[in-house]
Amino acid sequence: MKKSTVAIVEDEEDIARLVSIYLEKAGFTCYKFKKAESFLNYIKNNVPDIVILDLMLPDADGMDICRAMRKERKFDNTAIIILTAKSDEVDRVLGLEMGADDYVVKPFSPRELVARVRAVQRRLRKREDEGSIIEVGEILLIDRDKMEVSVSGERVDLTPTEFKILIILAEKRGWIFSRERLLERLWGYEKDTYKRTIDVHIANLRKKLREAGKFIKSVKGMGYKLEA
Repeated sequence: MKKSTVAIVEDEEDIARLVSIYLEKAGFTCYKFKKAESFLNYIKNNVPDIVILDLMLPDADGMDICRAMRKERKFDNTAIIILTAKSDEVDRVLGLEMGADDYVVKPFSPRELVARVRAVQRRLRKREDEGSIIEVGEILLIDRDKMEVSVSGERVDLTPTEFKILIILAEKRGWIFSRERLLERLWGYEKDTYKRTIDVHIANLRKKLREAGKFIKSVKGMGYKLEA
């Protein structure tokens, strides 16, 4: 089996070396980057399976890197684990909203970090094994390749935007997506769209999904998630 690749973006050499030693012992192939510039050059032609990302890099904000990667479809199956000294709850929430799959605070246990990397790896493989079909709550079926949706065996016609929103939520069930993050995933920064437009699309989506509409849940003050 091909080894999973891990890009370690960390300017503290001792930490980068420690993480690399433990992950390589666990069977991963690691690449270390001290600066954002070298990492960004690397991902122009490479797609790592997992990125361990420090937020406070000498030449960039790690949050901006996370946000930029989540705008590109080629990184949809790349997991991002933030490794940082920022321990405030607001930083954790922001990191996860920007698309990180996990958030680890320094100082940390290298063994725990390896366990978290493995957990993220298992989630990625499970998602890949699901193939084109996503099933939610035994009544909602989504075919990514055919762009078709059915509820209790009956086909549902969605607009392209409604389908994209449903896919974004369904591919990371249980994850909370803010309105801003949904807008970024849909249209990027260039699209001049009001955040409340998302509320309109969500309302229409719930209505069209009938009994499956209940799976799209509002999280007060944060956004939306899909959960059966």
